[in-house]
Amino acid sequence: MSKLGSAIFSRLVIIIPYAWLLFFFLVPFIIVFRISLSTTAIAQPPYVPVFALADGLSGIWAKIGEFSFDNFVWLTEDALYLNAYLSSVWIAGVSTLATLLIGYPIAYGMAQAPRSLRPTLLMLVILPFWTSFLIRVYAWIAILKPEGLLNQFLIGTGIIDSPLIILGTNWAIYIGIVYSYLPFMVLPLYSALEKMDNTLIEAAQDLGCPQITAFWKITFPLSLPGVVAGCMLVFIPAVGEFVIPDLLGGSQTLMIGKTLWNEFNANRDWPVSAAVATILLLILVVPIVFFQNAQAKAEEQGR
Repeated sequence: MSKLGSAIFSRLVIIIPYAWLLFFFLVPFIIVFRISLSTTAIAQPPYVPVFALADGLSGIWAKIGEFSFDNFVWLTEDALYLNAYLSSVWIAGVSTLATLLIGYPIAYGMAQAPRSLRPTLLMLVILPFWTSFLIRVYAWIAILKPEGLLNQFLIGTGIIDSPLIILGTNWAIYIGIVYSYLPFMVLPLYSALEKMDNTLIEAAQDLGCPQITAFWKITFPLSLPGVVAGCMLVFIPAVGEFVIPDLLGGSQTLMIGKTLWNEFNANRDWPVSAAVATILLLILVVPIVFFQNAQAKAEEQGR
């Protein structure tokens, strides 16, 4: 490959990810933010935009002073939205922790398995994705309902006398999220653990370090990039989850995904819905940016 071709290829490698972020993240975010500054109307679409592209740059610039953040102020005045945010973060946090506690031993066992067996184990982790996400959630309804498979098994074995009420509670939501997002935790953990040099553990044990101590001082710190990646891959979509709370949770389940759906479809209040979505995005993106900056500074100091 010539120098010109190498230069073009290197630029494309950089440009393509930024173009992807521009068209599929930044542009949709700007559209949603624009709707959040609009006012509700009985029309189609059900809002009056503050400005339109047809106004031109001069018209848009002239209307910047007319931007209204009333929809964002409204969110601070209604406790429903604050409670929905807090409930979503809590449920997603608990589910992420449970997924980590379950997924880490699985990933560790896969990384310690014979190399010939690892592809099969990896395929078993990915296997649930071959079935529709919606079908898998509906299957949990059949398992968790009072007359479902779980209660039939527990009653048949004499562990309980009456059916457990799990479906329609937060416990069902935790189960659904942990089951659905477990592969997203296992895969980055396995990737980090599989690359680890096992001779470090052997050296520590030769120096008299107990196995559990060697794990906490060597294995776990080296796997932290996989832990962070897995937690992000689970926590971020779990915060905005809609299908699992709607199908497995009760009518009183309060999560921001259900609140967004109600505002968009039931209340048809698109500006308020867009404001809710904008704040949700900021809640998820800002901590990630701060974490990446802190990680980059730590790497620079380590050098």
